[in-house]
Amino acid sequence: MSADDSLFDDDTAAPDGDAFVPSPRASTPGAPLAVRMRPRSLDEVVGQGHLLTPGAPLRRLVEGSGAASVMLYGPPGTGKTTLASLISGATGRKFEALSALSAGVKDVRAVIDLARRRLLNNEQTVLFIDEVHRFSKTQQDALLAAVENRIVLLVAATTENPSFSVVSPLLSRSLVLQLRSLTDDDIREVLTRALADERGLGGSVTVTDEALGHLVRLAGGDARRGLTALEAAADTAGAGGSVDLETVEKSVDRAAVRYDRDGDQHYDVISAFIKSIRGSDVDAAMHYLARMITAGEDARFIARRLVVHASEDIGMADPTALLVATAASQAVQTIGMPEARLALAQATIHLATAPKSGAVTSALSAAMADIAAGKAGAVPPHLRDGHYTGAASLGNAVGYKFPHDDPDGVLAQQYPPDELVGTDYYRPTNHGAERDLETRVGKLRRIVRALAR
Repeated sequence: MSADDSLFDDDTAAPDGDAFVPSPRASTPGAPLAVRMRPRSLDEVVGQGHLLTPGAPLRRLVEGSGAASVMLYGPPGTGKTTLASLISGATGRKFEALSALSAGVKDVRAVIDLARRRLLNNEQTVLFIDEVHRFSKTQQDALLAAVENRIVLLVAATTENPSFSVVSPLLSRSLVLQLRSLTDDDIREVLTRALADERGLGGSVTVTDEALGHLVRLAGGDARRGLTALEAAADTAGAGGSVDLETVEKSVDRAAVRYDRDGDQHYDVISAFIKSIRGSDVDAAMHYLARMITAGEDARFIARRLVVHASEDIGMADPTALLVATAASQAVQTIGMPEARLALAQATIHLATAPKSGAVTSALSAAMADIAAGKAGAVPPHLRDGHYTGAASLGNAVGYKFPHDDPDGVLAQQYPPDELVGTDYYRPTNHGAERDLETRVGKLRRIVRALAR
């Protein structure tokens, strides 16, 4: 987990170098805006409603009635550390924090020993481990007995899927709760609250709608990043000032991209992106990708378009294109932004530089056009299902030839309905991998259709 991973982390470090997460009730006037606006209760937590409904395990933990250890798994800036801090405050639990970047087995055992002594006084310890996926197997194993016997209540945070990064015994002793990226509305709520709240800016500045929209895009789903940008812009405007778009651009050194996700720009840019890939202009494709990412376009939308394009305009000319695009889409789902932007860039480069073919699209379109025209004759009897009593008496599956019985694995046999025998839908190009397919498909058709001649 990166330094700005948690929703409202403090940059302060404990004397021993371990991660230090102050109480959500504590903030000093001179602290950064993100620290001052750290949620003090569940009511102030924005997003994650799916985990905080009445009776949900996470809500019960924060309210002090739950006793299960948890793995908080989600992208940066979604509130993992804040929630851990809220859990520690429930019913006076003691809070200890370790960072997997600096703590060793010795540190883990020291905290467990401290927690064991506290239990003698009926004091429960919450052990928060930041970036638990960076712990070695030995370090994770050192936690097992303490977690199982509830000597500590473990709250671990990770940006990586714990199914792949946490040992199975520890995973089975914990609830895995996945946090979702904050939406634009969530970020807007955080920023609006900070503008009015006395802990924040207390109404000392005003922000135009255009500037607020740009701040939301700059946040990219990370509340801390959004609050940091807001604080910088407010400092530039000064007390009693107004934060406009120019102020935000000047204070965070990042120009606004004129991009309306609900307007023409949304459709124009994605259209230019796909056409650049289709035209094999990798540099133009990268420009439009960067433009969409910078403007805060939904990464899932970009990924979906790449997956569609892989079959629509590349197809069998490079069969790996679909695999790469699908992998990028999966990366967006599991990793989230901003890290997943590299997967999107890799897929964009692969697709833009791949040989192109519209043969898959043409084949399906032609086949569907025939269906629409009524060319959907009866399935040949020998291809029909024969796995039921009486099928043979109806002539179903009688005479079917099993291709694997042939030395070449392909033999003469009618497959389409009578009126479509000899119809070619798929016409390979001579681009990329389809160059070899053009010869192979022709040979296969000659063998399979031998009976028709």
